[in-house]
Amino acid sequence: MDTHKRVFGFKIIFLVSVFILLNESSKCSSFGVMDDEQFKTMVEEVDNHLPSSSSSQGVYELNDVEEDEWLMVAKKGNQFVINDQPFYVNGFNTYWLMVFAADQSTRGKVTEVFQKASSVGLSVCRTWAFNDGQWRALQKSPGVYDEDVFKALDFVVSEANKYKIRLILSLANNWDAYGGKAQYVKWGKASGLNLTSDDDFFSHPALRSYYKAHVKAVLNRVNTITNITYKDDPTIFAWELMNEPRCTSDPSGDKLQSWITDMAVYVKSLDAKHLVEIGLEGFYGPSAPDRAQFNPNSYATQVGTDFIRNHQVLGVDFASVHIYADSWISQTITDSHIQFTKSWMEAHIEDAEKYLGMPVVFAEFGVSSKDPGYNSSFRDTLINTVYKTLLNSTKRGGSGAGSLLWQLFPDGTDYMDDGYAIVLSKSPSTSNIISLHSTRVAIVNSMCSWKCKWGCKKRNPLEAFLYHDDL
Repeated sequence: MDTHKRVFGFKIIFLVSVFILLNESSKCSSFGVMDDEQFKTMVEEVDNHLPSSSSSQGVYELNDVEEDEWLMVAKKGNQFVINDQPFYVNGFNTYWLMVFAADQSTRGKVTEVFQKASSVGLSVCRTWAFNDGQWRALQKSPGVYDEDVFKALDFVVSEANKYKIRLILSLANNWDAYGGKAQYVKWGKASGLNLTSDDDFFSHPALRSYYKAHVKAVLNRVNTITNITYKDDPTIFAWELMNEPRCTSDPSGDKLQSWITDMAVYVKSLDAKHLVEIGLEGFYGPSAPDRAQFNPNSYATQVGTDFIRNHQVLGVDFASVHIYADSWISQTITDSHIQFTKSWMEAHIEDAEKYLGMPVVFAEFGVSSKDPGYNSSFRDTLINTVYKTLLNSTKRGGSGAGSLLWQLFPDGTDYMDDGYAIVLSKSPSTSNIISLHSTRVAIVNSMCSWKCKWGCKKRNPLEAFLYHDDL
């Protein structure tokens, strides 16, 4: 049994135990046993008598407190569910896990990142299940794989399972990093195809077949460590069709819409058990001109994506949105970044409820330390804004289903930092914010699982803790 201990697990056990006692005495309709100050005092007592949330040493081992069967995540209406009970997400991105796992000298960093994430209660990780034609490629040429790199991906999935972290696996890249659609076009040209644009990736039948072959190879992969086929593994939360697809050659959005329609159904034909999402940034397109006001700039309407239309495709289970005010509005840090983040999120949560009837995950968000005017206090404010907006949705049973920080790094990987890396040991205030939100999310999930009369309007100590304005 793994010796990794978690303070987070103890804190959840304590708070949930309090909830059980209150639930038993009040039948979940009111909380007359404790007033707000008493509950707040109990929470503070837990914090004061436990190590810092960024510590890897805690009181309870993960396996000691989570003996439930590891079940597949599903979707019910606008919520994620596990065993028919709601599952709200607090997660992160670390895109390079497979590549690090392919080298014995860096493989330990994969374990470390899951360890650190688990210590602050993060439950979902988004990472790449592609590396096309590049250094340490998974797919060396169409349909030809490096078995050692595939075994590295096996290791990533296996380690995630050990720390009870679920994975969103992205299957291709819009951008050139790790090959991307440009590499598929290069392969096509090398085979004699007449291709004129990287966007031919979306429309040419041969390139579509290359992509489908990759999807099939990954979904049908039998993990050499666990002996579980990927498409049967509940460790995998969802398949992502592509990281940030754009098709600028067709601003109408028809070309990308056709590709999404084809690929979502294809993934589902191979694997009906797992959830599927597209990987979009969330820009509004021609189908919703009245929503374009929420786009960060006018260019966003011209990149061939269409948030509402794209997500209405058969086979797509939940919506994805990214948040990068410092890339889209201005690199210099201003309060307008916070205002944009809030309105951007609220618009997409509303649309997911009104038009899509599905959960929405804010699958990338962050701010670069390289931005003019950056400081860690601003980053904390941004993260708090995202978390608070999600909790406001959760409180009313809305579509805001979770968020994934971009991005979590372990110690000693600073040379990989694109400016957005969060190293928990070096960022105690950020670590505490993440841990607090994880605690709140876990309690909400637990409350829902007891079929509490969630959604009642009565204020109570637990609700005050969950939705306190001073996040």
